[in-house]
Amino acid sequence: MILPDGHTRPSSSFLGVGAALLELLASGRTVSGLWAEARRGEVRTFEGFTPALDMQRALGLVEFGRDGLLARAKR
Repeated sequence: MILPDGHTRPSSSFLGVGAALLELLASGRTVSGLWAEARRGEVRTFEGFTPALDMQRALGLVEFGRDGLLARAKR
C-alpha cells in the first residue's frame, strides 16, 4: 500500500517506510547497511523496504554517489 489508510499502518505503507529511510540517509550508506539499520527500527520486512526504496529512487529523492553509497538527492 502506498499510503496508509484505515487498515494499513503508516509504518507498513511505502510512504511511511520511505520517510523512515530518508531519516536514515542523513549520511551515505550502502543498500545493505541501510537495510541493516532500517530493520532495527520501523521497517520490519525486506518486502516493505525494497518497494519503498525503489519509489524514492524513481521520484529522485535518493541517488547513488560516485563512491557507490546511497544518499539523499541534492536539490
